Amino acid sequence: MFNYIWPIGLVVLSNVLYQICAKSVPTTMAPLASLTVTYAVSTVVCAVLYFILRENGSLFQEYGKLNWAVLLFGVVIVGLEVGWIYAYKAGWPVSTATIVQSAFLAAALIVVGRMLYKEPLSWSKIVGILFCLVGLLFINRK
Repeated sequence: MFNYIWPIGLVVLSNVLYQICAKSVPTTMAPLASLTVTYAVSTVVCAVLYFILRENGSLFQEYGKLNWAVLLFGVVIVGLEVGWIYAYKAGWPVSTATIVQSAFLAAALIVVGRMLYKEPLSWSKIVGILFCLVGLLFINRK
């Protein structure tokens, strides 16, 4: 059970810290400049963790396994980071921006799951999407 729960706990904790960091990037600093430092730190942390968590591993052997998804993932992550930083610079509140994004993401991933991975689309998922959309109306009311 622990192996099932701990990754979600890590994602939640990391997401909370992520949003705090994204909102705390100096408003006078260019987002892409800040991300060059962010990714340099990430590269070092990933390399250190790779060698700590993997016995007799070779990064160069692992790099030989690269495919399009790994490369595109790098581009996508930049989009996420820049999008959040600009959203906060535009004035989105941290308490609302993530909920709005998550509702739209949930709806989009239900469609992606169905189209790309042939996941079943049940009435409960459709109703869930509708609840998400109705929730957005309430969250964005002033």
